[in-house]
Amino acid sequence: MSSRPSAKVPSDPGRLPMTLPLLMEKKRLGEPIVMVTAYDYPSARAAEAGGVDLVLVGDSAATTVLGYNATTPVDLDDMLVLARAVRRGLRTPLLIGDLPFGSYEVSDEQAITTAMRMVKEAGCEAVKLEGGGEASARRARAIVGAGIPVMGHVGLTPQTSTALGGWKAQGRTAAAASRIASEALALQEVGCFALVFEAIPSAVSEELMELVEIPVIGIGAGPSTDGQVLVFHDLLGIRDGLGPRFVKRYANLQQEMNDGVSAYAEDVRARRYPGPEHTYSIDPAELAELQERLAAR
Repeated sequence: MSSRPSAKVPSDPGRLPMTLPLLMEKKRLGEPIVMVTAYDYPSARAAEAGGVDLVLVGDSAATTVLGYNATTPVDLDDMLVLARAVRRGLRTPLLIGDLPFGSYEVSDEQAITTAMRMVKEAGCEAVKLEGGGEASARRARAIVGAGIPVMGHVGLTPQTSTALGGWKAQGRTAAAASRIASEALALQEVGCFALVFEAIPSAVSEELMELVEIPVIGIGAGPSTDGQVLVFHDLLGIRDGLGPRFVKRYANLQQEMNDGVSAYAEDVRARRYPGPEHTYSIDPAELAELQERLAAR
């Protein structure tokens, strides 16, 4: 048995800030890792209150809060604004910033500069990039070499979904699953601290977990991964439609918001709002003086 001292994982995940050593210790102990996305101060506060371990400022903000139909239109300036807002709402979860499409692919220098901006300007503690091919692995190595932790992402990679045949499960043939395995191991080799497995068969995840030594967070990848991530708007139902197959909806806030705005509009039109309890008073003498002044005009 190793005599190496191990990090102590707090029983209350909200008590101490999450760190990379604590994350590895959770994997070693088999303690599930909880990750969600967040895009603003209120969603960050919800993540903090919920005691999650990791928060990703995902480029999924393009579709969840910015109104695009894909993730590719979001740019670095957008991500920095969102990440800064999330940073102000977090105390204990580890904050990870997505590198948006076009912000790291051109060169190692571009990738390092983008990652540094996410850390320096937004307060992220790590960054995430998509894909495990040769180019992505080179960029990940360069960023890690610059001293910034990197989370990798294999399987369905939304930024390049067109090349993958659309938003659908990946790794459903032996050849495709083998490619994902190669990408995951390549990202591990260049120093990524964790990986995301997205939309791959559960049985494939089980096989790959035998090979991967760093924490793996699944999204549509089955229960064998070290943790799970869901998009904030998916898990709380702040969207139209049911979303991907792997989503479990824990609330239906979109309907509640719709109902709330409708009720407000009805009250205003019926002159039920504002009522006396929503108004401010003025001393009668002051009101009388005001009336005199207005009459004098």
